[in-house]
Amino acid sequence: MASSCVLLLGIIMVLVVAEAKTPPGIAKNPSHATCKIKKYKHCYNLVHVCPKFCPNGCTVECASCKPICTCDKPGAVCQDPRFVGGDGITFYFHGKKDGNFCLVSDPNIHINAHFIGRRNPNMNRDFTWVQSIAILFNNHQIFIGAQKTATWNDYIDRLALNFDGEPLALQQSEGAIWKSNTSPRVVITRAAETNYVTVEIEGRARITAKVVPITEEDSRIHNYGITKEDCFAHLDLGFKLMSLSDQVSGVLGQTYRPDYVSRVNIKAKMPIMGGDKEFKTTSLFVPDCSVSRFAGTDDGLFIRSEANMEGSELPGLSCASGIDGQGVVCKR
Repeated sequence: MASSCVLLLGIIMVLVVAEAKTPPGIAKNPSHATCKIKKYKHCYNLVHVCPKFCPNGCTVECASCKPICTCDKPGAVCQDPRFVGGDGITFYFHGKKDGNFCLVSDPNIHINAHFIGRRNPNMNRDFTWVQSIAILFNNHQIFIGAQKTATWNDYIDRLALNFDGEPLALQQSEGAIWKSNTSPRVVITRAAETNYVTVEIEGRARITAKVVPITEEDSRIHNYGITKEDCFAHLDLGFKLMSLSDQVSGVLGQTYRPDYVSRVNIKAKMPIMGGDKEFKTTSLFVPDCSVSRFAGTDDGLFIRSEANMEGSELPGLSCASGIDGQGVVCKR
C-alpha cells in the first residue's frame, strides 16, 4: 500500500513538472477566462470554460457573467482582418499590405491601423493582418503593436506599447496597471502575463489587444505561405466605443452610425467591405483619410519618435519632417 502511494505521488509530480515546462513555441491553452472588473462582485475572478467554437479564446461579459468568443462580439477586429460591426454584421476588409487605414474617426477620437501581409499570386488582393494601431485623442496618442517574430512562444512578450512618443514599461504580470496623469485618463492593464492588454480611455473607448501568430495549421488551411522566418504576429482587437457622434466614420466606425446601412453582401461566403482609397491614411499617426471626422488638437501636431518605435517594424512616415534628428512632426 505504501509503495503504491509513493508511485502515485511520483506520477503526479512528473505531470506537474511536465505541465510547468511547456516547450517553447507551444501555445498556452486559451480555453479559460475570468472577469477582471472588480465592481461585478458576483462574477469577479470566477473561472469560465470557453465555448469549444472559440478558436482564439474568449472573454467574460462581466454583467451577465457569461463567456463570449473574443472575435465574435460587435467591435471585434481579428484574423484576416474580420470585422464585427456595431450593427452586428460580420465583414472582411483586406486593405493592402504595408498600408495604413482609418478604423474609427470621430471628433474626439481617431484610430488608424497598420496592415502587414503577403501577396497571394492566385488572387487580386493581399493576405493582410493588423500589425499595430494608433489611437489619437485630444493632443495625445497611444501606440499598440505586435513586434516581428520568427518562431512564436506564448511566454515571450511581443507587445509594444507607447504613449505620447514614450515607450511604456508595463510589469510582466497579469493585472499589472499603468495610469496616465492626463485628462482624459488612460489606464492600461495586462489581461495576461504576456501579449494581452486592455486600454481604457476615460469616456472615449475600451480596447482589448492581443498579439497572436499565424500558425502552421492556419497557413496550411488558408494557403498563406507563412515561412519560418516570420510568423506574421498581429493583433486581435476588440473595441467598445463611447460617446460617438452620429457622423462617426472609418471602416469600423461607420457601422455605429444610427442611419448606417451595410453595403456588404451578407449572403456571400466572405462579405467584403471595399473603400481602400477613402479609408487610407498617409501615416499611422496622421488622421488624413478622406472620411476623417477628427477635430485634431490645439496645435494640429502629432509627434512620433522613430527611436522609441524601434522594433515595431513600421515603415517610415511619408509626411515631411521639417526638422532634424529623430523626431518627426506631421501636420494635418
